[in-house]
Order: sequence, then C-alpha cells, then structure tokens
Amino acid sequence: MILEALRDAPNGLDTNQLAERFELHPNTIRWHLGVLTDSGLVEEIPERRRGRGRPSIVHRLTSEGIASGRDEYRLLATMLTEALAGDANGEARAYETGVRWGRHLQQAEPDATVVELLDREGFAAERHGDRIEMRRCPFYALAEGAPQVICTIHHGIVDGALEEAGADESVERLDPFVAPGLCIAHLAGR
Repeated sequence: MILEALRDAPNGLDTNQLAERFELHPNTIRWHLGVLTDSGLVEEIPERRRGRGRPSIVHRLTSEGIASGRDEYRLLATMLTEALAGDANGEARAYETGVRWGRHLQQAEPDATVVELLDREGFAAERHGDRIEMRRCPFYALAEGAPQVICTIHHGIVDGALEEAGADESVERLDPFVAPGLCIAHLAGR
C-alpha cells in the first residue's frame, strides 16, 4: 500500500502525509518505511524548506521500488503470445520453441524424468500410465486467451524432453482445460 501511494506521488510524501492517508500512527509508518528503505525500494530525501526548522524527510520510490510489484513480463508475454497467435505459422513456431526448450531442460538435468522437469517448472505434474496430468499451468492467464500458442508450447516441451531423454514415446494429444486446473498429455509410442 505504501509503495502504491508513493507511486502516485512522484515528488514523494513525508511520514505524516502517509500516516494521514492510511490512518495509522506515524511511528507505524516509520517502521514500514524503514523496512522498505532497507530493502532498497524507498529512499529518504530531505525536502527544501523556505522557512525555519528542520527540513522534512520525503520518501520516494527508488528505481527498484518503481518496478516492484509490477508484472512487465506478463505484458511482454501477452504481446509475444498475440504476435504468434496472429502469425500464419505461429502454431508451428510455438511447437518448435517448446521442443527446443524441452530439450534444453532435459540436457540441464539428464537424470530427471519429464514429469520431474515439468514439476520443477511449476506444472504440478503427475504420470498416470500413458498420461501426464498437469494440475497447474504457470501461464494459465495466457493459455486461456491463446491455447493454440501456450498449450502448443507445452506440447512441444514434453515432446522435446522425451526426445532428448531417448524415450520411445511422444505426445499423441494434449487436452487443455479438461477440468479447472487440469491439462492432460496423452502419450503414445513414436
């Protein structure tokens, strides 16, 4: 909340202004500001005074504080996903990108199973016979809007990892959104 208030005040705010805004005691605000300052998100700057007395200390966001809490990568990912979705060869390019990434993941951890690799990437994956169930999609918000890109990348990741591991199977079919939070990769022999 303090970061948001400072984000809206490019010239900064002093402790009393923040205390009034949040209806908290100034000492409580000072404590929170101390934590934010120690974290490198906020800086203290003496404000110029025209009259007598000590200058007031104004708190402003540092460059790190400005970026904190924002999700620029989501914006970039959304733009790139839309670009691929609008490309006539986008689906093929998405698949090939996934295959390359799957190979890379397998090369980085040659002793890991595909399910272990997916699990480490945030998919909460489990193998059940000839199926890999993914109970969490780290890119769910993007996948909802462009499954032809995101789900195709995931299909490629599994195929690339399986291929790199020397497995004799590949993804026959990927069923996205089978249930809330569940996508299933059906495997078959190559």
